Amino acid sequence: MGRPRIPLLDRQRITTTALEIVDEQGEFSVPQIARRLGVQTGSLYHHVDGRGGVVELMRERVCDAIDGDTLDLEPWDAAMAAWARSYRSAFAAHPRVIPMLMTSPVRAPKVLAQYERAVLRLLAAGFGNAEVMTVLVALENLVLGSALDLAAPEPMWELPDETTTPRLAEALAAVGPTRADAAFDLALEAFLAYCRGLLDD
Repeated sequence: MGRPRIPLLDRQRITTTALEIVDEQGEFSVPQIARRLGVQTGSLYHHVDGRGGVVELMRERVCDAIDGDTLDLEPWDAAMAAWARSYRSAFAAHPRVIPMLMTSPVRAPKVLAQYERAVLRLLAAGFGNAEVMTVLVALENLVLGSALDLAAPEPMWELPDETTTPRLAEALAAVGPTRADAAFDLALEAFLAYCRGLLDD
């Protein structure tokens, strides 16, 4: 038999399949990916470095959706705000992968390159070396927490009736369906205001 015109297996298909499984189940295994692709588990190891390699492929795929060019905007806080919104949008598309990526070291070269770009932007804005990673990690925590919030059930609070917690019921009715976006906007602006204060000290 001749070789198939379209390869049965490549890193792109492995990544897509892994993300599909995580989106459905919140977890994955290499044998699961192999079964869904209709290949032997051992075949995957010709393309990826085990489970950790698959995790990094998923990180790279999700981060490809982040618009790194936003980091070139002026002034620096507008750049960080735009980058944060793009970052949030990318991860909100695959919220169940977030816990997996948060507990695994970042090794993907393309992702590291985007962090390097963000570090350079903050250094150029005047932040010191001792502040840059604190600012970046704090921003990342805000973004990823909000991305998880976007995936939460709506409504998140199930009230037995409006008489038990009347003020909570009123507050929930007042905020409407844009609760997650409004909360993110508030947190992001508060974060950036604090960071501006660091530069003024």
